[in-house]
Amino acid sequence: MKKLKEYIMRFIQGFCMAMADSVPGVSGGTIAFLLEFYDDFINSLDDLFKGNLQQKKKALSFLVKLGIGWVVGFLLCATILVSLFDKKIYSMSSLFLGFIIFAIPIVVAEEKKVLKGKYKNILFLILGIALVVVISSLNSSTNLIKVGNITHLTIPLAIYIFLTGMIAISAMILPGISGSTLLLIFGLYIPIMTGIKETIHLNFSYLPALIIFGLGVICGIIFFVGLIKKSLNKHRSETVYAILGMMLGSLYAIVMGPTTLDKPLPCLSIHTFSIISFIIGAIVIFGLQGLKKLMESK
Repeated sequence: MKKLKEYIMRFIQGFCMAMADSVPGVSGGTIAFLLEFYDDFINSLDDLFKGNLQQKKKALSFLVKLGIGWVVGFLLCATILVSLFDKKIYSMSSLFLGFIIFAIPIVVAEEKKVLKGKYKNILFLILGIALVVVISSLNSSTNLIKVGNITHLTIPLAIYIFLTGMIAISAMILPGISGSTLLLIFGLYIPIMTGIKETIHLNFSYLPALIIFGLGVICGIIFFVGLIKKSLNKHRSETVYAILGMMLGSLYAIVMGPTTLDKPLPCLSIHTFSIISFIIGAIVIFGLQGLKKLMESK
């Protein structure tokens, strides 16, 4: 029974990460930090590539459970929710605002031992906010870079896709920085999401580009995860302050999310804000917290 509960919890966590990773403005890393499994996630990724045999087995078990939920969530987003975000972007933005605003106090409470008395590290909070705001601001109503059709690969385009995959995954695993926003900035969000959708429908013309992008993602994980793990272990206070800053900065990214659509809309405002979606976001966070505490008590 306990194992079943763990599978269900990991599935939900992975699913929520995928929803965040698939849309501009929100980071899967943010969701992992909010739901308090970020350390386990980063350590498992690092151990999978660099740990001993026992660590690799434990890491693989954790990531498979999480990955099943992530894959289901991402495929759902690629086939159904992408159009929902286009049509109901303000409701979805309000939902994610509810996630983050109500979860930040939970994170602060969980990390109070490393935050208390280390107020000089507020500088890292400010830097975290600034980093996300600057990255989000780079993407105007049109992409900065036009990539074109990724089904016709050239060597320069293949290298570009590979490097973008490396950069995007580093953002996806960092709380606050949206990998999808970076894909928008580099002109690859629509081509990659279209490629995933077409491949699901057995059109394999996008597959070579997706494989190259996936190799970039793997290399990005190997390179960046170790740095994040070391920062959390050796400089936890500074890192947590920076992560909180990135989470606060992501509020700006979410508000600006509608401007990053293929057909840009005005940013979220008091007139387009959905209080119902906002409350649902809060309920989901508290519900997941309750489920987590229930599992830990059993």
